[in-house]
Amino acid sequence: MRVPRLVGLMAVDARTSAEARGVLLASPDRPDFHLAVVDYVVRQYPPPGVEVPRGAVVTVWFDFGEGEGGGGAGVREPRPPRQPRGGMQRELDEPGGHSYAACASFGSP
Repeated sequence: MRVPRLVGLMAVDARTSAEARGVLLASPDRPDFHLAVVDYVVRQYPPPGVEVPRGAVVTVWFDFGEGEGGGGAGVREPRPPRQPRGGMQRELDEPGGHSYAACASFGSP
């Protein structure tokens, strides 16, 4: 039998799908997994489509709800890197504390 795709399903639907396919579910981040209803599966192992024997255990992880968990799980929006303070002037600084722009304007280093 093949592991069903559980990512994206609510806990209650993941349990139903796993039961219909003859696999068992485990969730290390949710000891109360049997009570979870609307939490969404964000990761699973083994991945969908892998051939496993009947009764094999599929591990699933859930996205924590608002105010739950220490750090949460799931997809995070990437943040672009911040540019260093000082803009172009900072990049033009020369050793010794003089900037290239200041040296060029006075004509001597």
